[in-house]
Amino acid sequence: MPRTTLLLVALLVTCAPAPAWAQRGLTPEAQQAIMDYQLTLPRAEHLITALEALTKYLVSLPDYQERLRKAPTMTPAERAAQMEKDPKTAAILKDNNLTARDYLVGVPALRMALMAAQGGTAPTIVASPANVAFAKANLAQLKPKMDAADGAGRR
Repeated sequence: MPRTTLLLVALLVTCAPAPAWAQRGLTPEAQQAIMDYQLTLPRAEHLITALEALTKYLVSLPDYQERLRKAPTMTPAERAAQMEKDPKTAAILKDNNLTARDYLVGVPALRMALMAAQGGTAPTIVASPANVAFAKANLAQLKPKMDAADGAGRR
């Protein structure tokens, strides 16, 4: 599977596909939720582990391309409900001590904090100063794990 497709699947898993960001940006509510989300090392580890497991799971589904197509049109509440009603997804979240909302806000918060920590300044990068400081302090540990999770569907 091409890396571009894998990244789109990983973004689907976070329910924030790049094309949607580029076209309409994050809502003020989504931006605020990301700014309010407080990253810690245990949370980041759980988010990355869940991202990798959910990416592998979604890529294995026969309808993953349809899910990828639909994701940008869904509201955060619809995405959370979809995650909660899927037994495998719910189990992955539970195993990682996450709720659907934790995951849907936490993964973009972590991803954007890591981008900001590496000098990213695009208008679509939303990260609190505390999360950027956290990401800078833990970049060497978290970036390789996030990169591996982004490529999870290749295995």
